[in-house]
Amino acid sequence: MIEFRFVVGDLARTSFAYSPLQEAVYSLRCWRDSARYPHQRPWLRRLGPAFRRLDEADLLAALIAPRLWIPDFLTPRPDRPRPVFARQLAELRTTPPGLLRPQFTAAYGADAVDLPPVLRDGLADPERLLDRICRALDDYWHTCLASDWWPRVHSVLEADLAHRGKVLAEEGAGGLFSSLDPRLTWDGEVLTIRKKGDGHPWPTADIEIGGRGLVVIPTLFALGAHTNIDPTLPPLLSYPARGRATISETPPPVTDAALSRLLGVPRARILLLLADPASTTELAHRLSVTPGAVSQHLSVLYDAGLLRRTRSGRSVRYARSELGERLCG
Repeated sequence: MIEFRFVVGDLARTSFAYSPLQEAVYSLRCWRDSARYPHQRPWLRRLGPAFRRLDEADLLAALIAPRLWIPDFLTPRPDRPRPVFARQLAELRTTPPGLLRPQFTAAYGADAVDLPPVLRDGLADPERLLDRICRALDDYWHTCLASDWWPRVHSVLEADLAHRGKVLAEEGAGGLFSSLDPRLTWDGEVLTIRKKGDGHPWPTADIEIGGRGLVVIPTLFALGAHTNIDPTLPPLLSYPARGRATISETPPPVTDAALSRLLGVPRARILLLLADPASTTELAHRLSVTPGAVSQHLSVLYDAGLLRRTRSGRSVRYARSELGERLCG
């Protein structure tokens, strides 16, 4: 059992963020145990040849322990809600090399006596190993993830954050925390993570937020809510993102013939996709069309009163209006 203890002001300092570096590192879990991530299998099949051609594929695979734990230094707490991968990688490069051995040992646990050779040999020179890890992650990101996979993941994470903001506004902190994962309970002062047994040991920790703020991060690769291995690090909570099973979806078929005749297939499909808020770019990626084409359809749907729109950072996000919901219902 892990407990986060809040005092006056800590709840106000709780914030949401997502992390492209964390998602890139967590995605390596799929290569070790794909059976746990069935929604990722189409991506794995498509990206498998490119991944296997990477110079450091063995090193990347070794970053994930057999129980799927990951050294904390690889998933640092984001310092802003929407960081970019390059900035996070630059921060990763500043990791003190002396942290690598104890953190790999903590992640591997009882298996640390048999570390993969690429880690066992690499830890003889941790500074060089850190450089290799950063270069390998950069190569993995640009070869396998950045152009195709990340835009889709990004859209799921953005939609999740929009949904959590709505839940917080309507149901308060209690409703918000209970919506994240069944492992979590909130009594007004303590947020508790209780492990659902899977045979692996589970740490016990009593974490005082103590004015440091809790950063809450959705991910497509969590089997349940969890936090850092080291409880002394800045408080962080990762949880399974809502809609993560849609990562490999194809555009929804328009089964309502009347809706298709009324709006046309492209606009009907966009309206169906907007059950969760999305930007023009995210919709274009999901539909495999240009943003310009999507923008024209969005304008028509918005002018017809079927959509509402809100600004989120530098982008405009669309969602179905009450009339749009009734039309799709």
